[in-house]
Amino acid sequence: METPQARPLGFRDRRPDALGDLRVLPDEIICSILENLSPRDVARLSCVSSAMYILCNEEPLWMSLCLSLKRSDKLLQYRGSWKETALCLENLPTKYIETCRKRLHFDGFNSLFLYRRLYRCHTTLNGFSMDSRNVERKNDISLEEFHHEYDAKKPVLLSGLVDTWPAKNLWTIDQLLCNYGDTAFRISQRSSRKILMNLKDYVSYMKVQHDEDPLYIFDDKFGEVAPGLLKDYCVPHLFQEDFFDVLDYEQRPPFRWLIIGPERSGASWHVDPALTSAWNTLLCGRKRWALYPPGKVPLGVTVHVNEDDGDVNVQSPSSLQWWLDFYPLLADEDKPIECTQLPGETIFVPSGWWHCVLNLETTVAVTQNFVNSKNFEFVCLDMAPGYRHKGVSRAGLLAVDGAMSGKEEMSDLHQFDALSHSDSMRKEKRLRTQHGDQMTNGISISHDMWKQEFSYDIDFLAMFLDKDRDHYTSPWSSGNCIGQREMREWLFKLWVGKPEMRELLWKGACLALNTEKWLKCLTEICAFYKLPYPTDSERLPVGTGSNPVYLIGDHVVKIFVEEGLENAMYCLGTELEFYNLVDQAGSPLRNYIPDVLASGLLYFEDESLTVLPWDGKKVPDIISNYNLIPPKCSEDGFPFGVWNKKRHEYMRAGRPMTASICSASCSRIWPFIITKRCKGKIYAHLRDALSCQDTLDLAAFLGEQLRNLHLLPCPPFVSQSFSEIGQTVDLQLINHQVETRLFSSKVTAEWDVFLGTLSRKRMDIASRLTRWGDPIPSALVEKVDEYIPDDLTELLFLYKDDYTKEGCQPSWIHSDIMDDNIHMKPRSIDCCTDQILPRVGSVDNGHDGGEPGQSWQPSHVLDFSDLSIGDPLYDLIPIHLDVFRGDSYLLKQLLQNYKIPLPGGQVQHQSFGESKHQRLSYRAMCYCILHDENVLAAIFSIWKDLRRAESWEEVEQTVWGELNSYKGFP
Repeated sequence: METPQARPLGFRDRRPDALGDLRVLPDEIICSILENLSPRDVARLSCVSSAMYILCNEEPLWMSLCLSLKRSDKLLQYRGSWKETALCLENLPTKYIETCRKRLHFDGFNSLFLYRRLYRCHTTLNGFSMDSRNVERKNDISLEEFHHEYDAKKPVLLSGLVDTWPAKNLWTIDQLLCNYGDTAFRISQRSSRKILMNLKDYVSYMKVQHDEDPLYIFDDKFGEVAPGLLKDYCVPHLFQEDFFDVLDYEQRPPFRWLIIGPERSGASWHVDPALTSAWNTLLCGRKRWALYPPGKVPLGVTVHVNEDDGDVNVQSPSSLQWWLDFYPLLADEDKPIECTQLPGETIFVPSGWWHCVLNLETTVAVTQNFVNSKNFEFVCLDMAPGYRHKGVSRAGLLAVDGAMSGKEEMSDLHQFDALSHSDSMRKEKRLRTQHGDQMTNGISISHDMWKQEFSYDIDFLAMFLDKDRDHYTSPWSSGNCIGQREMREWLFKLWVGKPEMRELLWKGACLALNTEKWLKCLTEICAFYKLPYPTDSERLPVGTGSNPVYLIGDHVVKIFVEEGLENAMYCLGTELEFYNLVDQAGSPLRNYIPDVLASGLLYFEDESLTVLPWDGKKVPDIISNYNLIPPKCSEDGFPFGVWNKKRHEYMRAGRPMTASICSASCSRIWPFIITKRCKGKIYAHLRDALSCQDTLDLAAFLGEQLRNLHLLPCPPFVSQSFSEIGQTVDLQLINHQVETRLFSSKVTAEWDVFLGTLSRKRMDIASRLTRWGDPIPSALVEKVDEYIPDDLTELLFLYKDDYTKEGCQPSWIHSDIMDDNIHMKPRSIDCCTDQILPRVGSVDNGHDGGEPGQSWQPSHVLDFSDLSIGDPLYDLIPIHLDVFRGDSYLLKQLLQNYKIPLPGGQVQHQSFGESKHQRLSYRAMCYCILHDENVLAAIFSIWKDLRRAESWEEVEQTVWGELNSYKGFP
């Protein structure tokens, strides 16, 4: 390829003839297309013409191809060039790789795009330092001065914080190689795949590479693979306060990173996750920093905000490309705040600030993100549902269009336009940013607008919250730093552990959980039933479930909101039907479930809240008005009982989550239930305090209660309720169509509904697992369709002639027995005789009720809102994975106390040599794969070695092998 210059006389442009019809596309577009091909296809395409040979042999292209290859978690080893590395990963014979080393050269091809990329790959940054001193430098700053002048306000460069760190002397490349050369660290780059490299291989790569955007060690797990590094530094005294400290390490989001990178590497423009603040300490080398205040989107950056769940994605050039191509275009007043960080210096980046980092030479650094009292409300705001506030937090008033502005009179500032994605239901809005010739007038205008009108103030940002969206019912953004369960647990732990900060915590909870709204609902329920009003400590919902739950004195109030009114009605209706059945049957289970004290509906009427008692029978008039009446309702039955709930589940299975048919109106109606408060604690709060014997007793207890649950008679099945669904439903699978019929001749109608629902969930299962992603191994995702049978009746190994046998009928299943749905009460033990003594006195309602070292016994199973009917084996999934954390000995203890046969499990001494459909372990594994929740993530988190499994059978045997020895009798 020639460098751009004046073309000599007689010059022949090779491009038109060599590219044919593709000549109309810019080189940048052609290279983007090539990145989506396989290495073998690119190699073939390079033989088509001279121009294609040039385009297909660019190292940046082969870097992208190589990093996108599936490596089955093998360590990456650089082979001197990215093309050779990719061919080695493709297992190409060595003799073919050797022939690839001779490069051909052609004249008559000129590409400014390729030339610029080549220049970036080989440029040096020796004289690239910037020290305009518009980031203040401070030494020996006090905590009081830091909070008053800088925290959550502006960045600052700090010296003197690391003088006593061992890392100051130990974190050089040579020392790290000596101590951790064989340790594998995570690599940050633009591929979605996880890349690991041994440090010695990475250092070898750094010395020889000429990449535009080099690989960069950015490892948040370095403390696990190299715990000695954690002893080499400590969190500076200015940043000790971190609200995420109340979470267990496994629950808290990534918060600390080891960073090692060569010249030209760095971090492109971004805002730190969840609007957290960060400190970054450099131990060797030099880093150039550029920063913009919140709301000031850098030139060349595009912000995508998902309109459904608020997920934010930022598209930005590499840090080197930005400084070379975009920085020179900026007027002086639009240039970022800049500095060059030197060894031993710590830079503080406040919440919401845009920043970009370029390594001027080989660097080693450590960084941590944190939440403190200054940025807590911003973090809570960022987790709230919706998208407008997230766009405004990052892009300022550029994120405001006419529909958002309203009374703020910002309709002339609309900068969003819609993006369409044919392969996705996600709706996105894209913030347009100026590029090149578009910025002549626009930058200064937007800069002035940002300075004069945008306010990075929590009250200002909260104005853009979507008041109609609720934390409990809206989709959870995949970009949020923690999950929904962890979010609710985090806020509750802060509420209990930091009572002196409850005013601040309440503000954050109102932003993230809409707690003010639910407190008003709770207060109305308490007034109607003459319950005590919630105290200050009782204002916040408890637990980690998907519905607001409150502990008020001796009562538990649960408001059903998950997935909208229709689903909530079925949850409460089924629970009330179940309690009624338990009483009628005189089941022993009655002693181990909470008493129901009241239930009903809460709704807005004339802009005031109204309580309507409801026992689950008949259809309330308020519900009739919204056309939510289930078909074939009897006058004396439970219209929202379990079989109509199953019908509802069947209709929804396999379909994208959609809003309720009357979501706007129904968002003002909430079913609720009041139960008696159990004494003691939930198991989730006691797990680490229980003795081995207490845990074994818990496993035995769960076996007994599952037996009681699964022996309950099911309500009569009414096939007419399913008649309007139709006899045949076509299920479009990945490569073929499968036809499932309700009321198949193979199984009874009850089983048919259960299996039909699973069949609809099986639809496009590989795509669903791919969306869930890590830690599910991609190699197993590719094999999932061949593992799960097309005809799911094979799972039960049960046909119509056998369905009347004991244990062969479907049963009630709880489906949600997790560590927060099991209640424990303390018991006293005579230390001399080991005899359990009667408890003296009463246990404080729902509080500790025990002393350190106290023995505990299980007392209740809680929360029956997820009740269903199906295979009792389904109930073992949450128990084994969440309660037992995969302990097969505890699973065995449970089964010894269960003592009833499981459907299809009567074959004795099942083994992997027999038909897989005869194995209980196989059925359990299929249920895990087809589950509504991502239980596979739990499996591969508990058994980390299974991430290298080569087959689903290997996973099945490890997780569920204990089931195959179960006989069903004592």
